[in-house]
Amino acid sequence: MAITSANQLELLQTAEAVAREKMIEPELVIQAMEDSLARAAKSRYGADMDIRVKIDRKTGRATFARIRTVVEDDGVENHHAQLTVKQAKDHLKDPQIGDEIIDEVPPVDLGRIAAQSAKQVILQKVREAERDRQYEEFKDRKGTIINGQVKREEYGNIIVDIGRGEAILRRNEKIGRESYRPNDRIRCYIKDVRREARGPQVFLSRTDPQFMAELFKMEVPEIYDGIIEIKAVARDPGSRAKIAVISYDNSIDPVGACVGMRGSRVQAVVNELQGEKIDIIPWNADQATFLVNALQPAEVSKVVIDDDAGKIEVVVPDEQLSLAIGRRGQNVRLASQLTGLDIDIVTESDESARRQAEFAERTKLFMESLDIDEMMAQLLVSEGFANLEEVAYVEADELLSIDGFDEGTAGELQARARDYLEAVNTKAMEAARALGVEDSLVEFEGLTPQMLEALAKDGIKTLEDFATCADWELAGGWTTENGQRKKDEGVLEKFDVSLEEAQTLVMTARVMLGWVDPTELASATEEVDEDAEAEA
Repeated sequence: MAITSANQLELLQTAEAVAREKMIEPELVIQAMEDSLARAAKSRYGADMDIRVKIDRKTGRATFARIRTVVEDDGVENHHAQLTVKQAKDHLKDPQIGDEIIDEVPPVDLGRIAAQSAKQVILQKVREAERDRQYEEFKDRKGTIINGQVKREEYGNIIVDIGRGEAILRRNEKIGRESYRPNDRIRCYIKDVRREARGPQVFLSRTDPQFMAELFKMEVPEIYDGIIEIKAVARDPGSRAKIAVISYDNSIDPVGACVGMRGSRVQAVVNELQGEKIDIIPWNADQATFLVNALQPAEVSKVVIDDDAGKIEVVVPDEQLSLAIGRRGQNVRLASQLTGLDIDIVTESDESARRQAEFAERTKLFMESLDIDEMMAQLLVSEGFANLEEVAYVEADELLSIDGFDEGTAGELQARARDYLEAVNTKAMEAARALGVEDSLVEFEGLTPQMLEALAKDGIKTLEDFATCADWELAGGWTTENGQRKKDEGVLEKFDVSLEEAQTLVMTARVMLGWVDPTELASATEEVDEDAEAEA
């Protein structure tokens, strides 16, 4: 069919109708029409020709034009769409490279196949414009709650009508016992919006911890206004959840505000989450205090924090153990998620047994190494002495402060401790030498004979070997694999060498070898100090 004056205005009317239906700009539809007509014209005049179509936005008249570009004499690759400067002089007075010669050509008569092809091009362009519009609309709504209507279920995934498009609620993002039928109303959290091959995809969730946080923001005006802040959320979807809140107004109780009058506010959230039990916990900057709150309703006797390992040990009364752990470990798991720490729960009796074992072990060490009786060894342990180094090099006044110790006793104990340590050091040095440790490493300041022996057993025998080590290889550390924290054993970890100390030792070795500029060592030390200050 040729585009005659009778149907010229129909093009504009069609563009307007499609734009309204798809909620996109009419200009995009007209551009799609121009592209489709140009493609149809190329099939008529030749695929090598550069045919362009322009539709008048007022009259609807379609103008078909052949475009030829002026190129250098040796740059002609397509004789149908390009011509040289000399050839262009027949059309232009002073042609320049890059100029275009535009010749109007007769409108094409669209056959059935060409018309079908043009229709497909228009539909494709319209779909692309619709996808772009949907992506632009929803990309900024990520992290918010949206209301929709269930359209259908596909392989356990729920397709949700969200007004100007569809979204998907995956099977693993549904609360376990939920089921939906077509036309059911549903409220979800927009977890992600991203472009995919078949268009933008809006991914919804009802199990994400932030879904609960957003629900509280809707129900509690103080959270919306910023007076109360949700610091952390942990969920076992459909079963139980913990939420930590803090108030920036001393006159407002954060827990009470979230609970509401007679529990009205929290109950609204519970109903939306299919009866999920929610513990509302006051947040505290002190980790130990926060953890005690997080383990409610269990009572906590003592908290011991290991900052290096990122772990925390909680001591509870024997009768509180099952309550602290919770059903299938739920209570301690949620508390761990809330605080971001690995939590070990022990009973008071277990801790007491461990302390007694440590006491007996240290007592035995002092008895054997210092050749003293059990009572004297127990006195040393009771006063806080944990190893022979402390006994050997502590100020004599600290030993004299122990009941029954005089100057003679204190001096004799320190002499015996030093003799024992010297013998141990000599034995360790001989073992290290036997393993092949070189003088360059022996003379390096900061390593004891026992450390040298441990390094040698690990194949580190020269200063160059030592300088190639990473700090965590020496001091140990923690890595996270598949969400689980994994311990990395360090060669010098048993000697209580920290990561900072290991880093300083390695950097010093590199400076001595000329591998690193001393100024870099100074800057690295400053960074470590700044990090320590920031943590403090």
